[in-house]
Amino acid sequence: MPSLSERVAAARQTETVDSTLTRTDAMGELRGRLHFKVVEELGPTLYDRGMSDAELRLRVLEMLEWAVDQEQGLPLTSADRRALLNEIASDVLGYGPIDPLLNDPEVTEVMANGPYDVYFEKSGRILRSDVRFVDEVHLRRIIDKIVGQIGRRVDEATPMVDARLPDGSRVNAIIAPLAIGGPFLTIRKFAVDPYQEADLINFGTLTQRTADFLRACVRGRLNLLISGGTGSGKTTTLNVVSAYIPGDERIITVEDAAELQLHQEHVLTLESRPANIEGQGSVTIRDLVKNTLRMRPDRIVVGEVRDAAALDMLQAMNTGHDGSLTTVHSNSPRDTLSRIETMVLMAGFDLPVRAIREQVSSAVDLIVHVSRLKDGTRRITHVTEVEGMEGEIITLQDLFLFDFGMGVDDDGRYKGRLKATGIRPTFSEELENQGIRLPADLFDPEPFSRRGG
Repeated sequence: MPSLSERVAAARQTETVDSTLTRTDAMGELRGRLHFKVVEELGPTLYDRGMSDAELRLRVLEMLEWAVDQEQGLPLTSADRRALLNEIASDVLGYGPIDPLLNDPEVTEVMANGPYDVYFEKSGRILRSDVRFVDEVHLRRIIDKIVGQIGRRVDEATPMVDARLPDGSRVNAIIAPLAIGGPFLTIRKFAVDPYQEADLINFGTLTQRTADFLRACVRGRLNLLISGGTGSGKTTTLNVVSAYIPGDERIITVEDAAELQLHQEHVLTLESRPANIEGQGSVTIRDLVKNTLRMRPDRIVVGEVRDAAALDMLQAMNTGHDGSLTTVHSNSPRDTLSRIETMVLMAGFDLPVRAIREQVSSAVDLIVHVSRLKDGTRRITHVTEVEGMEGEIITLQDLFLFDFGMGVDDDGRYKGRLKATGIRPTFSEELENQGIRLPADLFDPEPFSRRGG
């Protein structure tokens, strides 16, 4: 049985813990009250574009000083007071509690499942964060701030919105009545310094041999499709592949939200626009692709084809706009062709399937398929040539394949890599006619391991 002194010590420890918890709860309540009071008092001032960031921060700090002076009952040291003021000011002026996650270069995605459950992706794995918003109103205000920066809105009439942050990070928000327990906010971050070829090679996404091959294909003005599932790294791969386009060509990019970061000198960026609250003014990817053809492009780069714009993209590829690049959602190179067929039919024309397949087979030269593997890494798993038609079927041949048979290491990461199958593409002669010679050993066959080896 514990002695009297041990019981007294335990009781004091419990009192200390209870006191700490009580103070933490009180600080949380105080932070919430001050946050609400500042937003309520300043209102439209927070969105006044005529004020500089420094002036707005000074105004918020002055209001916070006044609000803290009105509070009674919780003694604050000067250090606590200063930390509290800076924390709430950053919360009001920035993107709230998710600011540290957005500023962390290792975090690739931030997901707010309502105000109290915030997750993030790091090193390919989804983790739960200990940050939280004050309430739903706080999260809605952050969403409104993000979408308002690019002239969009989210409300009951338009409860879903795609937007972007000033650094190009992709944002999706969905609110009630569509989001039960929401609002839900998803931010896919883009690196301040976009990944280069060397980065993807270091990550194991592709090999130097494959990179050399893709560079030759792009310089040889072949039409490339980059396919893959959601979050597989299609846009990142497209950004790297687009860097192979010669700097003296006129490049026009078409995207839903401008994300590509091309460093060539002659680049024009077009961005689609959703309808306004009256349902008017919509400008789709298809509209932009059509307009692009009138802008004298050397290259057309479409961030993603997901609807009837596929028909216009195929026509562009088949009418002299060689060297076009785009991405498509799909599960495999073969599935990519089926997806394109379906999207062409969405254009509303009653085209025979054979006619569509002939268009696809003559337009597309190469499919680069990217997958997000179980270990969280993103790898190119197929580099596949579109050979042409054989009867009613489009024939494909794999030039490079990922060797899954090499197994996984002790950390569960795949040890495999892209390997040449030994097949030389039929367009080699076409590239040579343009002065681009593929080295003879580029396609030397590499032995594949047995699965699970």
